[in-house]
Amino acid sequence: MPTTDVDSASSALPQGGCYRIQVLVVGRHKRWRDEISTQVRLLGYQVTACDRGVDAMTVLALGLPVDVLVVDAALQGGLCCAQLAVEARTLRPGLRIVLSSDPFDPPEREASTLVPDALFIQRDQFQNGMVAAMMREALANRAA
Repeated sequence: MPTTDVDSASSALPQGGCYRIQVLVVGRHKRWRDEISTQVRLLGYQVTACDRGVDAMTVLALGLPVDVLVVDAALQGGLCCAQLAVEARTLRPGLRIVLSSDPFDPPEREASTLVPDALFIQRDQFQNGMVAAMMREALANRAA
């Protein structure tokens, strides 16, 4: 039986129970963004990656679907890590936010004070396969 375009398209979609979860990854280091994006895609989620906070806010302001925002605490510029987290939360109150930092460079206190429900993870935990657990925790708490 010949396959149709619909059959081909549906077989190309990732299988599983992710239901098109969208993750926005923001960090100034390309290697970090690529590593996190790859791990998130392996979970079956869709990823948009940005290297600047302004670009991430554009994605959010355009109304594109985003379920989880993962931000590198080392993000600098006009919209640094803490400011991006606050602005994103203002624009999308239900958005789950994950902040990632070096063990020697903890996230800004401002971020944890202004966005107290943000999840924090150290970069080395991301590298040790904790992405799946962190994404599950972030998504489980979306409605909370």
